[in-house]
Amino acid sequence: MKTFPDFMKSPVNKVDASQQNTSDIEGYYFQGADGTQIAFWECHAERISKKHTHPFDEYMVCVAGEYTAYLNENEIILKPGDELYIPKGTEQWGKCVAGTRTIHAFGGTRIKG
Repeated sequence: MKTFPDFMKSPVNKVDASQQNTSDIEGYYFQGADGTQIAFWECHAERISKKHTHPFDEYMVCVAGEYTAYLNENEIILKPGDELYIPKGTEQWGKCVAGTRTIHAFGGTRIKG
């Protein structure tokens, strides 16, 4: 697969560009009854995200491509199948190559509907 299936990319679940830490990526999300969220990101070109933190834990898995995560300036390269746990309050940013797809689980509400 080169993209997530269409049923995962409903326009009503699309993440607005103003809520993305990486410019020009495509993202969709689903929200749990408790406010936790899952987000699916597709990077169509090489991009760098801005530094940020979250007030909740985050889990991510690289599905395709390559994502280089920086946690408090420690570099971690994720390839397909690699997972990463990011504790709340950790300064993070990253780089993705074109064709990268990642799935993120947030222990809180990351995307405001």
